[in-house]
Amino acid sequence: MRKKVAIQGVKGSYHHGVAKAYFGDEIEVDECMSFQELVHSLENKKSTDAVMAIENSIAGSIIPNYAYIDEHNITISGEYFLPIHHCLMALSGQKVSDIKEVYSHPMALLQCKEFFRSQPHIKLVEDADTADVAKRIQEQQLKGIAAVAGETAANIYGLEILAEEIQTIKSNSTRFFILNTREELEVGKEEINKASLKFLTDHKRGSLATVLNVMSDCNLNLTKIQSLPLIDKPWKYSFFVDVTFEDYKDYEKAMSILKIMALELKVLGEYKNQNG
Repeated sequence: MRKKVAIQGVKGSYHHGVAKAYFGDEIEVDECMSFQELVHSLENKKSTDAVMAIENSIAGSIIPNYAYIDEHNITISGEYFLPIHHCLMALSGQKVSDIKEVYSHPMALLQCKEFFRSQPHIKLVEDADTADVAKRIQEQQLKGIAAVAGETAANIYGLEILAEEIQTIKSNSTRFFILNTREELEVGKEEINKASLKFLTDHKRGSLATVLNVMSDCNLNLTKIQSLPLIDKPWKYSFFVDVTFEDYKDYEKAMSILKIMALELKVLGEYKNQNG
């Protein structure tokens, strides 16, 4: 069956690039203008899989996306790290000094703060998607307006690149989750060496440390921990963690202990570590 992959944004966006890199060029895409729409596309079977940005090496975690994954019936089946190369682009024949406003996704603008600090004449405006701005500039022939997006967007929508590599830190990358609604594992247990989990602990001293010690004792390497407030319980938090391991049996042992110790434990996904 041909894959139909939900992406945040339109063709030419970074999500589109990840979808093609992970699944191949022979895919259909469902262009979603919000992460909420992306989740609904997956749940309603409009798409078979989805690509969702989860964290950036400069701007940090996209915290609401953890909640979307937790609250909906979707599974993390893989991950993909994409180097990010932001460009400033506009209709041809213009210079940076001609640009009055720049539109882009808020995460992209955040990653280019230093560049725009040196361009005080430019007003920054948050928008839904990097590539969609590029598309709109071309369709509406907007002069004095520029987009921050990847080079692919400039090529697809026929814009001129006014400045390349404008991200603050040049080794900038974004981690994406590959999502679906299938419960069976995408790869065999012998290939799985990473898992994303959510857990709650007692609200008392040492509870979190005890859980983390269990992971360490079972040879799990904690690669990320992210807390999220519990909306209905002020000052209490759920924890989202990523762990890597060499032996799936070590992971199974840790899970059997944590199911007893944690107030709540949920496996959000088991998959192959792309960095390992």
